[in-house]
Amino acid sequence: MNLTFRQLQTFVEVMRTGSVSEAGRSLGRTQPAISAMITNLENEIGFLLFERERGRLVAKPEAHYFMEEAEHVLDRLTQSSRTLREIGNLEKGRLRIACNPASSNFFMPQLLAEFLKGKPKIEASLMMRSSRIVTDWIASQQYDIGFAESSEPRSTILSEDFALPCICALPKNDPLALKPVITPHDLDGRSAALLYEEHTTTIQTRKAFQDSGARLVKRFELQTFLPSLHLVEGGLCYTICDGFTVHSYEQSMGSQSNVVFKPFEPRITLNMSLMTPAHRPKSIIAEMFTAKLSSAASALLKRLD
Repeated sequence: MNLTFRQLQTFVEVMRTGSVSEAGRSLGRTQPAISAMITNLENEIGFLLFERERGRLVAKPEAHYFMEEAEHVLDRLTQSSRTLREIGNLEKGRLRIACNPASSNFFMPQLLAEFLKGKPKIEASLMMRSSRIVTDWIASQQYDIGFAESSEPRSTILSEDFALPCICALPKNDPLALKPVITPHDLDGRSAALLYEEHTTTIQTRKAFQDSGARLVKRFELQTFLPSLHLVEGGLCYTICDGFTVHSYEQSMGSQSNVVFKPFEPRITLNMSLMTPAHRPKSIIAEMFTAKLSSAASALLKRLD
């Protein structure tokens, strides 16, 4: 059986108006076209819905029963059409994002809030995990978008990479805060807050100090950079941290900040990747948010440079 939307629409309108001519006027079709559509519908279902009496269609009991089903189908089709329009207009859908701690405090939530403004029917999942777990989630095609520290290339992931320069954070009243650029010699022998030994920024920082002959004194070891800025505030240390941490701190503290941020040379970078599943097409919503995220990350990189 191959019923069409137009057949059901014509049948319902004939039942509603009680007249072929009225149904034709309502649907903008001729009376013969309405009659032919009803005949085709009856041929398709295999039994008569109407008796023909002196050129009139008189509904049989089967027509009244079928009327309820036809209205239900048309309602569902109307609702489906509305849903498809909403999806196409970015008004309805679901977005699943996973990101690492550095970008989860302010950068990603702010970006998502801007994107979802005026779109109350879009659902979003924003999960914060370690970069390794975020990468695994994208590789297994579980999430639409991942944003985390770069890893080795994987065939299951499409990625756009960003090399973000790290910034030296100092107490506001530190004499070094007046310098335009901070070097390892400036920080020789001073207390530092670093991430764990295996982290790429710690490895790069150690090499920068070794190459310059300056002493790197690790006083604090941390999992993420944001807590280190509170230690810097207290005058206990300096830290060389990523741009997302700087962004989060500035957003949360504003003019009350007791930390200044200065460029550091030689350049230390945190490599971040915008990741999407390689074996699953992106939804329209995911395409749009990916473009917005890429633009925002590029803008932050330009600002830090």
